[in-house]
Amino acid sequence: MKPGPFTYHDPTSVDDAVALLAGHEDVKLLAGGQSLMPMLNMRFVVPDHVIDLNGVADMSGIADTGDALAIGAMTRQCDLASSEIVAARAPILREALSFVGHFQTRNRGTIGGSLCHLDPAAEQPTVAAAYDAELTIVGPEGTREVAFAEWPLAYMMANLAPDELLTQIRFPYWQEAHGAAFVEFARRHGDFAIIGVAALLAVEDGKITRASVAVGGADVQPLRLADVETMLVGAAPGDAVFAEAGAMARKIDAMSDAYVTTQYRQRLAGVLVERALAQAASRATGGE
Repeated sequence: MKPGPFTYHDPTSVDDAVALLAGHEDVKLLAGGQSLMPMLNMRFVVPDHVIDLNGVADMSGIADTGDALAIGAMTRQCDLASSEIVAARAPILREALSFVGHFQTRNRGTIGGSLCHLDPAAEQPTVAAAYDAELTIVGPEGTREVAFAEWPLAYMMANLAPDELLTQIRFPYWQEAHGAAFVEFARRHGDFAIIGVAALLAVEDGKITRASVAVGGADVQPLRLADVETMLVGAAPGDAVFAEAGAMARKIDAMSDAYVTTQYRQRLAGVLVERALAQAASRATGGE
């Protein structure tokens, strides 16, 4: 199939893009197009206007700000995966990207597009949840900052007004010595995860001093396992405490679909939480 008729716009600045958003109704933004183009072709969406962000140069780039990794929303996934800054400061993001589609889709896909599309099983929102990422939104009224915990409003619905634009994502650095890991299980490599887990652990003097565990694919948005994190802090990393974390993860509320039951997702969440924590702890203490 082919898309329905629409008016195409090609802005070259954030201000131009925001003005176009404010001046038109029934608009779709085109970033990497890996989700939007199939939806247009199959006429799942039939907008009156499409605003192509690929000409907005100042929405791309990766920077180390000293306290955070700042990424332009139009930054390609392949650029993140090959970035030395990402590898040095947030290697879990590069690890998660290895599960995203295939190299052809990563060549076009953008981090901002993934966060705005908000597929429940997408890898990048899960990592953003684990990092408590901060999102910069620009609209006619100016700029506002949104914590990732406040970003998902409902199923595939981001905290973004029709005339607003996501321009940058910040991943605050963990100042503590820590390790991180991303693991997932999918029906085929490159598919969206049935369950994906991002884990970060800081370990000092044989004790866990800080923990972050996020699960994707289980619910309509990534889940932060706050009870698991609380249990881990103060404990010595090891098989017993990670098994307890896995048992707690098995109790999450999880959805079912045509392929996988709630119980399957819960069991898988427990297994993958345990694995991710073990790998993160090993890296935190000088292992792999």
